[in-house]
Amino acid sequence: QVQLVESGGGLVQAGGSLRLSCATSGRVTAYAMGWFRQAPGKEREYIGRINWSSGHTFYADFVKGRFTIAKENAKNTVYLQMNSLNRDDTAVYYCAATSKSGSMTVRDYAYWGQGTQVTVSS
Repeated sequence: QVQLVESGGGLVQAGGSLRLSCATSGRVTAYAMGWFRQAPGKEREYIGRINWSSGHTFYADFVKGRFTIAKENAKNTVYLQMNSLNRDDTAVYYCAATSKSGSMTVRDYAYWGQGTQVTVSS
């Protein structure tokens, strides 16, 4: 059984940075880890993912180099570093695990964390 716990969200001023963490347990090394976000009244949106074994990362176009996904094997933790934040980045951020290669869709991710709120103020 895979368990995911996000942390690191909070209130940040526009232009600032945050690093979110996703602590994992279970046989998560068999999966790719993805990050998603959901703003009020909107659908859950794919941000990017990292392949647990290779470390290769992939990002949605809107990230435009502002976000970086990384992992720390020793801690079984995945990170989302977010820079140059703006009000449009305000959302609940989720990490998720999938066994499917190349997946960018919510339905392909079998395991989800509880989410962490990120609020960007102007």
